[in-house]
Amino acid sequence: MRHILLLLFFVNLTPTLSAQTIYSKAYGKASNPAIIFVHGGPRGNSTLFEGTTVEALATRGFYVIVYDRRGEGRSIDTTATFTFKEAFADLNSLLQKYNLKKVTIIGHSFGGIVSTLYTDAYPEKVEQLILVGALFSQQETYDHILSTVKKIGIEKHNNELLARISAIEKLSKNSAEYRKECYEVASENGYFRMPNPTAESKRLNEIYQQSEFSKSNIRNDLAPIRFYQDETLVNINTKPNLKKIAKHGIKLFALYGKQDNIFSAKQLNDMQNIVGKTRFQLIDNCSHYPFVDQQKAFLDTIENWMKAK
Repeated sequence: MRHILLLLFFVNLTPTLSAQTIYSKAYGKASNPAIIFVHGGPRGNSTLFEGTTVEALATRGFYVIVYDRRGEGRSIDTTATFTFKEAFADLNSLLQKYNLKKVTIIGHSFGGIVSTLYTDAYPEKVEQLILVGALFSQQETYDHILSTVKKIGIEKHNNELLARISAIEKLSKNSAEYRKECYEVASENGYFRMPNPTAESKRLNEIYQQSEFSKSNIRNDLAPIRFYQDETLVNINTKPNLKKIAKHGIKLFALYGKQDNIFSAKQLNDMQNIVGKTRFQLIDNCSHYPFVDQQKAFLDTIENWMKAK
């Protein structure tokens, strides 16, 4: 009977332990300057960065940690709430797991918002914050997408597209559906696409598609819905947070693709004014994924910023 009770105990305990396991992996020497890569989402993962770029960055003298946020990608957790508070707790647990007191964070896309809010909340734990194709003024991005796609519809006399934009504009701006529709219409019109793929970018994409990382590119379609249910900060402007972070003495950097069409010229100019001209990089023939579109320029820029006094 005692053995049966113990067995039942472990059977009941195992799913809980498994559900709370965060996928993470470190590359490079632990004695090198530490970088944590925070992926996009909610619904994303770090497989593209890990499958194409992390080893190349580590060989430049850095200790690079990748992970998938709880409930996203390979960090499967049916109990995840997808809140920023939860994301902060998991970042803190990563620092503890890898014995890190202070790190540089690279925040990509939605990961830029997570990274910004985390750095604002825990400035003592962040050496540098590097934003890469990072979201910051979300409503400005949505407005830019809808207004520019509307122009495409007018120029092409595409009444179906115009009707779709009109329908999106009627949705609640704080809803998961509004966010989803904005990004889907942007994607369908090539806003995330590199204008002129190079031989190197094609090679990197092919390597990724044939790798185990592509096979583990898990997308949780419930993540955005749960995020909008459980989190109050669903459509925010983090420019005030970034200005506050700068006052803490934390180095801020920002790298964007010149053809990342989800951002307006005004937004990019605002970001440059916040971080400063010498800490802002705009890469040509590059869209939302600079570490694949223009990997060498991405690596050179990160290395220069990390090693600058």
